Amino acid sequence: MTACSFLPAATQMIYDMQLQHLLQGITFECPPQALAEKRKVVRCVLEGRQYSSIEIDRIFSASKAQGKSLYYVDEAALAEIAPDVIFTQDVCEVCQIDTACTAAAVANLNKQPNLVALTPNNLQDVFQTAITIASALGAEEAAYPYLAKLQQRIDNIIDTLRAHRAAPKRVMIMEWIEPVYNCGHWIPFQVAYAGGIDMLSNPAGDSIVTPWEKILRYDPEVLVIAPCGFDVKRSSEELHLLTQKPGWENLTAVKEQAVHIADYDLFTQPSAGTLVDGIEILAACFHPQFFSVPGQLRHKTASLFQTGKAYVQA
Repeated sequence: MTACSFLPAATQMIYDMQLQHLLQGITFECPPQALAEKRKVVRCVLEGRQYSSIEIDRIFSASKAQGKSLYYVDEAALAEIAPDVIFTQDVCEVCQIDTACTAAAVANLNKQPNLVALTPNNLQDVFQTAITIASALGAEEAAYPYLAKLQQRIDNIIDTLRAHRAAPKRVMIMEWIEPVYNCGHWIPFQVAYAGGIDMLSNPAGDSIVTPWEKILRYDPEVLVIAPCGFDVKRSSEELHLLTQKPGWENLTAVKEQAVHIADYDLFTQPSAGTLVDGIEILAACFHPQFFSVPGQLRHKTASLFQTGKAYVQA
């Protein structure tokens, strides 16, 4: 069995389930360990370039409007690997290569691989994709202990919230800074498990542009900024786009110093393990009196104005 993963989340779960010996080809955005060991097959025309949030939004919006993809497949490398299975996705054609582009790339291969499209909408769907991946690799049994450990981590948070009768916090998770996007798909479910409620979100659906006036009226108690594709450092470079908006200083989250920045892969990279990491970080952001950020995850989140002067690591 030889596999290629055309999305980072699938690659992460393959490694988490100790099935990486079956994986040969990956994308340029896959986790560092995979990039060091596996062959890059999926590339992007924007790879290695630095654009602002506004520029990225315009480029991807124009590409989508024209029916073009910014991603492409190294067909020669793919032919050499000759995979039996390729994992792809149909959740977002903007963030990753989709099944249609993948199908076009494999059309001329001598051996046609099995294309497994992973299309989770909610958190339970993401957990199910782990079983789908393991089954496609002929190792379904690898998924169940992996998922059981993750469920136990979620249960620990739920039990703690219940024991303290913690009221849900009114929160907002931002998937993009300029323009501002709300959160969608599985992220509202992460929020709920962490003891929050995001009334601006779109559960099991796409994130959408959200007017700033609507955010001001909603007035979140906790704000988490996690733009898709950005880590904490990259997001911090563009926070001025938010802090300069009218009424920013009047938000409850700002006045109570409950604004946080977090790495994107905790939320918009739907591997079961990273999303549970995200739940643990959200729990610490929403209810710091009961939870703290796990030590191994502290580099993936930061607090805004913790000292009142600068953005500092949590």
